[in-house]
Amino acid sequence: MQHTASSDRYAKCIEASKRVRWDIDRDVIRGRKFDLSKKFLPDGLSKIERLSFLDADERRLVSQIQGRTYANLFRLVERYIGAKMLEISREHSLGDQTALEALVRFTDEELKHQELFRRIEAMIAEDMPPGYTFLPRPNDVATAVLSKSTWAVLGLTCHIELFTQAHYRQSIEPDIALSELWKDVFLFHWKEESQHAILDELEWRRENAKLTPEERDSAVADLIDLVTAVDGLLQVQAKADAEYFLRVCDRTFDDAQVEQLHETMLQAYRWQYIVSGVADKRFQKILGGLITEPQFDRIGMALAPIMQ
Repeated sequence: MQHTASSDRYAKCIEASKRVRWDIDRDVIRGRKFDLSKKFLPDGLSKIERLSFLDADERRLVSQIQGRTYANLFRLVERYIGAKMLEISREHSLGDQTALEALVRFTDEELKHQELFRRIEAMIAEDMPPGYTFLPRPNDVATAVLSKSTWAVLGLTCHIELFTQAHYRQSIEPDIALSELWKDVFLFHWKEESQHAILDELEWRRENAKLTPEERDSAVADLIDLVTAVDGLLQVQAKADAEYFLRVCDRTFDDAQVEQLHETMLQAYRWQYIVSGVADKRFQKILGGLITEPQFDRIGMALAPIMQ
């Protein structure tokens, strides 16, 4: 019965994947450009309210810088996600063909998402001031992530794809002040990520069932390491983005304002890529059902400095 229920969920993901399937040029870009007179990232994600000393144009520029990095970070993580799903799909090759098709479609969609984010980075680069740099290298990050246990990698992936949905529904979709093209990028991204989150959960539970208590305890340590490594990337990119803003802005700021800008950029990126996912009720429910209470507390203690 459990196998049948899981197979049905894989089948529903295939059905949804077919129904929402989209093309980058025909459905998303449609010959448009990004409107730099409008925001990219909504206020609920950018934490812009903490920078009260900025004027309207400067606040918009911060949202565009953060929105650019937000998209690039998805391009980064989808490199390892696609590789991992391709690897996992082999376990279904001679088994459940429905699960195999669902994961093959998942991999194909992740490759398309990478191409979408490469395209929009090139488009944004044409119009925004020069000097922006996205520092993490996708292949290096993917290699580091994939060196960890499959359980931990699936946990990180589930976390990412759940917060993707929450960000769109709660912050991006309701904000009418965003660049229409930037908003559409994440509308279409969300449509396919909704299925991916279900598949993440199914595969995470399947992997969890294979582990001994000792292996699971080690996997928990791997998950902590991965989230800590993500935070390290965010610290580096937040610093680069704050410095880019200061270079291209038309005025200078005092030391206290510069410090506040750096702090807010990092707080915003931590919220976007760690805190909002860890705090997600669905993620907490899934994770809590896979590990012991002491392991859950261990994760909480390890991430406490980041969650502040």
